[in-house]
Amino acid sequence: MTYANKSSPWRRIQSGPCIALFLSCLALFFPHLCAAEEFSFDLEEIEKKDLQMGGYLEIRGEHMDLNQGSVFSTLNLADPDEAIVDLLTAAMQLDGSYARGISSLNWQLKAAAQEDTSGWSDMADVYSAYFSLKADPSLSLALGKKSYKWGKGYAWNPVGFINRSKDPNNPEEALEGYITAETDFIKSYQGPLQTAALTLAVLPVWEDINEDFGVSDNVNLAAKLYLLYLDTDIDLIFLGGDSRSDRFGLDFSTNLAPHFEIHGEAAYIPELEKIILEEDNSSSRVEDPAFSTLLGIRYLSANDITTIVEYYYNGGGYSQEEMSRFYQLAAAGLAQDPVLDTTLLDKAREMSLKGYGRPQPGRQYLYSKWTMKEPFDILYFTPGITALVNLEDQSYSISPEGVYNGLTNWEFRLRFSLINGGKATEYGEKGNSNKVELRIRYFF
Repeated sequence: MTYANKSSPWRRIQSGPCIALFLSCLALFFPHLCAAEEFSFDLEEIEKKDLQMGGYLEIRGEHMDLNQGSVFSTLNLADPDEAIVDLLTAAMQLDGSYARGISSLNWQLKAAAQEDTSGWSDMADVYSAYFSLKADPSLSLALGKKSYKWGKGYAWNPVGFINRSKDPNNPEEALEGYITAETDFIKSYQGPLQTAALTLAVLPVWEDINEDFGVSDNVNLAAKLYLLYLDTDIDLIFLGGDSRSDRFGLDFSTNLAPHFEIHGEAAYIPELEKIILEEDNSSSRVEDPAFSTLLGIRYLSANDITTIVEYYYNGGGYSQEEMSRFYQLAAAGLAQDPVLDTTLLDKAREMSLKGYGRPQPGRQYLYSKWTMKEPFDILYFTPGITALVNLEDQSYSISPEGVYNGLTNWEFRLRFSLINGGKATEYGEKGNSNKVELRIRYFF
């Protein structure tokens, strides 16, 4: 469910025919309003064009204070004595679609180049490019690379079985998709159940096709049954195949009031494979059931403060004891040889790549974000603050920011991130301690 009310009359009046009818009534009953020669109305101006293009250009500068002596600065930096890193990034995103009759072609392209103290890097990728065919109002087909956003969570989506993982610090950014063949069936009803929609997506994993999704030479099936029941959005989600273990999910979203929304997700994986570091520093592969949940709210106050809060339990994550074991391994490797070339450090690097170094590897997290629109009548300015807390080890990151969009098509964002935690905690062992970021975007 989107945060806006589904039955908003403003949304209904925005269609082209409604606007044309409204203006015709004005001309009939109040002709003097239309007498001026400079007034004209061209229906073509509001008609949807076959070709739609958009996107943005971006330049971003970042200054990071490195967390010297931390586990991840030790494992990931070529020079462990380095104190700061400055990065300059230029990026471009192109979004577009071309529609003709019942068919359309949709695409999203992303390119970026970055320079920092260690050198230059660049990338260019097709985030999505798929052909869709709307056979009739209740049936549509799609083939190609498509980005999925299954789930109702803002920062995380435990039921997003074919989603790319979000960055909780930038959860609204575009994500790369997977190559799928998809079909949608939609049906409307009279009564408490207003709408039902079934989405089926076939996701192959072959050589050069979706190779990072899981085990190759397999075809996987993802299904989502959407229900709109008594103004509550409900999704039942399933993923089956041999590239990843089977998994089942449920999510919901509803407005308790026009300004107060609640949402949640629950996912169950009967056999989740995970690499575990044992007490003797060996590693083992285990398969255990995993149950993950998310519960969140979004609230808009009378003074235009938007609050988003989410609790996330990651059943597939590592316990605090398992994470501490990993941090102790890396610390022992560093103490063994300051040259950073030891068997223990090599083992720590291996375990980092196999799961311990991924974003939010723990079990319990709390996410909160507050934004305020135009405080003190400062037009086009939106300040905010985001907090992300590991509830098990009490480490955290706090990021205040300010966004200004008073210039047409321009957006300026200044953000400061403070990362804090003790030894052997997630944020205490991050590679950086503080970061300042200035991002400038031009939309077209």
